[in-house]
Amino acid sequence: MTHTVLVTGVSRHIGARVASVLAADPDISRVIGVDTVPPPSLTRDGGIPLGRTEFVRVDLRSPDIAGVFAAADVDTVVHMSLVSAPSRSTGRAAMKEHNVIGTMQLLGACQRSATVRRVVVRSTTAVYGSSPRDPAVFTEDLEPPDSPSHGYAKDAVEVEGYVRGFARRRPDVSVSLLRFVNFMGPGVDSPLTRYFTQPVLPTVLGFDPRLQFVHEDDAVEVLRRTATEDHPGTFNVAGAGVLLLSQCVRRAGRPALAMPSPAFQLLGNVARGAGLVEYSPEQLRLMRHGRAVDTGALESELGWRPKFTTAAAFHDFLSSRGLQTVGGARW
Repeated sequence: MTHTVLVTGVSRHIGARVASVLAADPDISRVIGVDTVPPPSLTRDGGIPLGRTEFVRVDLRSPDIAGVFAAADVDTVVHMSLVSAPSRSTGRAAMKEHNVIGTMQLLGACQRSATVRRVVVRSTTAVYGSSPRDPAVFTEDLEPPDSPSHGYAKDAVEVEGYVRGFARRRPDVSVSLLRFVNFMGPGVDSPLTRYFTQPVLPTVLGFDPRLQFVHEDDAVEVLRRTATEDHPGTFNVAGAGVLLLSQCVRRAGRPALAMPSPAFQLLGNVARGAGLVEYSPEQLRLMRHGRAVDTGALESELGWRPKFTTAAAFHDFLSSRGLQTVGGARW
């Protein structure tokens, strides 16, 4: 039985949804949500109701997180606070500290805890990179031809290394490492969702990358299951199927502007500097080469598969934003 769950990153959409679902589970005694700022539901901004979740304001980069473990006898940790894009006020250095140093502090507290028996970490398929030499489909045991060298993807690679080290040192703890493709759905606000809401969608001339999405409802369900059941291992998480970028553009009803790769990269740098759309280096590579992953290991482990395919998740996102959805439910 799960008694006390600690969820990091509860001020973000998916983290708040996970905390809310776990707080509604009568078999869970306590849910403690931690973040550097209060969740929107605790401010005038509204947001997702967190139910009986207890919010604790903690910066994971500080050793204060160990005090939360000591005071609450935490037995399950769901680490959701990886930041995918730097804020304009703090920059890339603070983002890396939060992602890497924050995870190190959290895992250190887990290692010293006598009560922790389950750890779930949200990672990303960006750890595979995007390269013209990629395999058609990545499985969890494949090494990428070109490992990410900077940004969010590099942070995730380092985080995964620390998670594997923790799992070796604490074999008594069930550790689930979940590599999610891009979240998609009505409540998701990400660099990719903001890309698809632009009036004109720039694309790279000569490239039509494959994309995969996971609906936010399915992402929350995977996190709920791994937080309440033992499913140790590393798992890709994605909706079935793929969409080409050209298909996404048509279904969004937006005009595309194909441009040479150097011009696309320059546009991305300008947009990022102006704070319009976050074109990170890893997103620029994704827009050229794409990526596809296999989810057979997850479906076999859980005996479950996502309700939304990649196409259905994208359709739900478009519908929620009032964008044109070509073909309706038939596709």
